[in-house]
Amino acid sequence: MPRTKGDHEARRRDVSEAVWQVMATRGFAGLTLRAVATELGATTGLLTHYFPTKRALVEYALDLLEQRTLSRPRRQAGKGLAALRAALLDILPLTPEATDSNRIWVSSWDAALSDADLSADYARKYAQSRDRLCDRVAAAQELGELPPGNPADIAAGAQSFTLGLVVQALFAPAAFTPQRQVELLDDYLAALAAPSSAENDDSTGS
Repeated sequence: MPRTKGDHEARRRDVSEAVWQVMATRGFAGLTLRAVATELGATTGLLTHYFPTKRALVEYALDLLEQRTLSRPRRQAGKGLAALRAALLDILPLTPEATDSNRIWVSSWDAALSDADLSADYARKYAQSRDRLCDRVAAAQELGELPPGNPADIAAGAQSFTLGLVVQALFAPAAFTPQRQVELLDDYLAALAAPSSAENDDSTGS
């Protein structure tokens, strides 16, 4: 009996879930056809129908990771500084699902750094993220919630701080609990919102 399109789509969903589970438990470095086949309860021969090469598996895994990341529920917090805070909180590993996603992203950096095409793709993704943060920074400045300054530079600093906090939380989850991550982010944003010493001097002298 020939397989139907529904059978094929169901099998692809099963393969996707197996790829995700391997990445979540073993990291990106543990992503192999053998590991996915074991998770799926199938043979590597069956998987070569979907992934004829390791490169094809890697590309599929990265697409799957991006899809899952983009489909995660996002915090809604209006405009300005609250929206910037919400966007940065969405990056942090504050839930088991977000922790899995971040573990996979971080473990995939090695593969991306060793491949020019993947490296360029990652650079594009992070640049797009900075652009979205930049819009939120600019809105907060217009509302008077952040002091003047180049919004692109502020967005780059906020992204760098948050990604650094992600790494710390993944390696030392007991020290960087979800509550602690939120506290550190709020301290960072409070420092951004505080008037600079130069502005204080100007207001005092006027």
